[in-house]
Amino acid sequence: MPLVSHKVTICGIPELPQHSSTGVSHVLSIIDTHEPRPSALDDFYGIDHELIRFDDVVAEYPGFEACTPAHIARVLEFGERVHANPKGHVLVHCHAGVSRSTAAAAILMAQHAPGQEEAAFLRLLDLRKHGWPNTRMVEFADQLLKRDGAMLRGLVAYRRALLQAKPHLSEIVRNIGRGHELPV
Repeated sequence: MPLVSHKVTICGIPELPQHSSTGVSHVLSIIDTHEPRPSALDDFYGIDHELIRFDDVVAEYPGFEACTPAHIARVLEFGERVHANPKGHVLVHCHAGVSRSTAAAAILMAQHAPGQEEAAFLRLLDLRKHGWPNTRMVEFADQLLKRDGAMLRGLVAYRRALLQAKPHLSEIVRNIGRGHELPV
């Protein structure tokens, strides 16, 4: 049985135009608090669109709006609508298609698949050639879905697999100040 029956696509804002005519039924936009609504979204017709705003940080920092449980509750509410349309095509995007969007896509795939959290995260390896899911989002999803750490274990499994395939990413993650997220 597949993890999800609907199609999942992940991208960043610059890639939105190439997906407007691909049969997308649902779009989840997670963008910075100061980012204007991407005008490329005007080319998506008759879709269920959810726009959530918070910055791509993994802790609370002055001048940034960090993700909260309320933000992830909105992601999960959107997931309920996606789940109601099993033949749908969900597009998840953030600014660059690396952190918030990959976290949200894994959360959506695991939402109705308890026990398959690792499979949901490992699916990201096929869906997006580069990604580093936002840990804070995954922590809140784990709590809200009552998964007892399974979401975080799935995230670690994904990161290990990604770094095995692309070891050079370790240095990049360290350089952007997120070295504490590297699996031990």
